[in-house]
This record gives sequence, structure tokens and C-alpha cells, in this order.
Amino acid sequence: MKWLEMGTENCPVQRSLEVVGEKWTLLILRDAFNGVRRFDDLRRHVGLSDAVLADRLRKLVAAGILKTVPYQEQGSRTRHEYRLTGKGRDLWPVLLALRQWGETYAGDPVGPVLDIRHDTCGSAVRVVVECCAEHTELTSAEVTVRPGPAARRHDIAPHP
Repeated sequence: MKWLEMGTENCPVQRSLEVVGEKWTLLILRDAFNGVRRFDDLRRHVGLSDAVLADRLRKLVAAGILKTVPYQEQGSRTRHEYRLTGKGRDLWPVLLALRQWGETYAGDPVGPVLDIRHDTCGSAVRVVVECCAEHTELTSAEVTVRPGPAARRHDIAPHP
């Protein structure tokens, strides 16, 4: 079965984008990875209206990507911080890959906005796709893609 013969209704890329594919959602996640946890701080830093931010946060919590943790400052009511869950932290390589692509093709000519380095050796962190057997960096031209067990035929015949 070829790609155009396969249905896309269960495509994991499509399903992922349904959860995190909106610009503001990714920017909220970027800030969450950089330690921003409170509603007012997210609103100011990302630049969203209260309604849009509340909606995106509600969806991220419902998807299990963020969780709410109560906190209370002296003399104020109890509020909630938004913290990444394990499922949310698993998005870190995705955000790093977007950042890496952006630094290469849409970055500031002066240099990177963030310098992300490994604590132990001090080397710059980067995202790569590698072969698990040889630990060799790969390009898309060096892999074979085959239908997996969840592949389904598309209902409409492809164009000749």
C-alpha cells in the first residue's frame, strides 16, 4: 500500500496537531519549559487575552499535558500554577526541533535567543534523528517508510 492509498484519519501527526498544533499552544508550552507557570505571567509573556489563554490552558490540562498545582500568596486567594506532566515533558524534543529549525531558517542574524547546553559536558544541545543500532545521524532520504499495523486504505482512489 502506497501513501496516497492510505487513510489519514488515524495519522499520529494529525492527531498530535489536534492537541498542540495551534501557535498559542506551542508558545505556552515554550514558556512552560522555561519555567513560566502562572496565568498572569503567561498572559504577559505570551501576549494573549485572558479568554484565549484560559481556553488553551484548559485544553492542555484536559489533554494531560499540563496539570494544575495550587498555590497561595500571603493575603490572596488560592490560585493554580500550570506544570508540565510527563506527557508534556515528552514534547521537549519537538519544541527543541522547532527552535533549531527556526534558528537556522528564521533566526536573528545576531545569534540564538537561547543557548541550551548539556550540564555535564557543556556542549550545545541539538535534536537529531539517528539509527538506534549505529547511532548515525540520518536524513529522510536514508530511511524506508512502510505501512504499519494501524494503516488503513483510503476510501477515495488516488488520481492517476
